[in-house]
Amino acid sequence: MTGAIRALGHAVIQMLYYLGQVAQLFVEVLRSLRVSDFRYKQLGRQLVAIGFGSQLVVIVTGAFTGAVFTAQVYFKFSELGLESAVGALVCVAMSRELAPVMTGLMVTGRVGAAMAAEIGTMKVTEQIDALRSMAVHPVDYLVTPRAIAILISMPLLIAESITFGMIASWTIAVTLFKIPGTFYWEHLQTYMALEDIGIGMIKGFVFGLLIVLVSCHQGLNARDGAVGVGEGTTSAVQISNLAILIFNFFLTFLLNMFWPLGAQY
Repeated sequence: MTGAIRALGHAVIQMLYYLGQVAQLFVEVLRSLRVSDFRYKQLGRQLVAIGFGSQLVVIVTGAFTGAVFTAQVYFKFSELGLESAVGALVCVAMSRELAPVMTGLMVTGRVGAAMAAEIGTMKVTEQIDALRSMAVHPVDYLVTPRAIAILISMPLLIAESITFGMIASWTIAVTLFKIPGTFYWEHLQTYMALEDIGIGMIKGFVFGLLIVLVSCHQGLNARDGAVGVGEGTTSAVQISNLAILIFNFFLTFLLNMFWPLGAQY
């Protein structure tokens, strides 16, 4: 019993220590924005790598998520005679939940892993020490441009995912399941509002911040050569995905206090 309590206490302390380190990195990023010279060239490179480079995976994910969710909703709603409501339900779900979470998970796998691996490689090959020797703060040069780029890119990527999810949903519902397009759009306009899309984009902003902080932290703390870089990259993806799912739960309740589902109808 004592051993179990000791193990639990150790795990809690380690978690709090890790959260403190991530929070400290966030404070350093904020300080960097205030006191350091802005690196537009680095920002441009990260915008291309994160935003433009992630478009294909986001489009495919959003489109097929919208399509398969439409099929599942139709199969159940057809038993209840509610086929015309499929579009509204799917599009609201895509905007508030599915597009933000799926985009966050996809960007974590593509961008978060790359951040952790790149910065981790620089750490174990002493390139970060070289930056310090040239009076260049690693957070200013490596983390801040990535943070700004992902905070700009994530809401836009989620908006893109929502758009293609809605297009795929309409295509499946109207062409495959023969739902009248007029009913589809009428219900969509009645039961969906800009607040639904806004909630998804706010979640994307938070998810982007989580991805960049966790991934860059893992990279900056990599050690033990190639093995450490691999372990740090794996941990970055795992922790970021868990953080997205956990924060999504609390954000859902928090944002619905301001924009409750159904308040605009």
